[in-house]
Amino acid sequence: MGEAGRSSWLVHILVIALSLTAFGFAIAAERRRSTGSIVTDSFNSTFCVYDSDIATGYGVGAFLFLLSGQSLLMGVTKCMCFGKPLAPGGSRAWSIIYFASSWIAFIIAESCLIAGATKNAYHTKYRHMIYAGSWTCDSLRKGVFISGAVFTVLCMILNVYFYMYYTKSTSQAAKKINTTTRIVGMTGHA
Repeated sequence: MGEAGRSSWLVHILVIALSLTAFGFAIAAERRRSTGSIVTDSFNSTFCVYDSDIATGYGVGAFLFLLSGQSLLMGVTKCMCFGKPLAPGGSRAWSIIYFASSWIAFIIAESCLIAGATKNAYHTKYRHMIYAGSWTCDSLRKGVFISGAVFTVLCMILNVYFYMYYTKSTSQAAKKINTTTRIVGMTGHA
């Protein structure tokens, strides 16, 4: 396996570590979502008081760690377009399937994480007494960060399989290019 095998395992470990860190931040963000409660002051005005806003930071952290893992993998593989050629066959087909699937999972995960962080950061401050009966403090629904966490794990799994089949396909292409066969040309005499 040599140097290519070591770098392959290093990329696997880094992508998994970054993805699991993003997963951990997404779970922490879900557990620490901000919630609000209605408070009335001495002037008979009502407003919302929110607890800690740490979930927004966790959501952004998950977004950035997942983005780092995806960027690392795409940098190493050169987005599968500008790097080494892939050998035709099953490994090439699977690497293309996993590449497209990982990008879909990545976009969904990042959308959930950034939408959750944005929505969690939005706080309704003040409201007038007229609306006291029908208006509640705006907060993030349960499950947005969990969805991001689930798609983060799915993206990680797809990235691992993509890189595995990508390296297999590029090494097969390199073997096919490096093998030289001596062909003796025979021409017919007329």
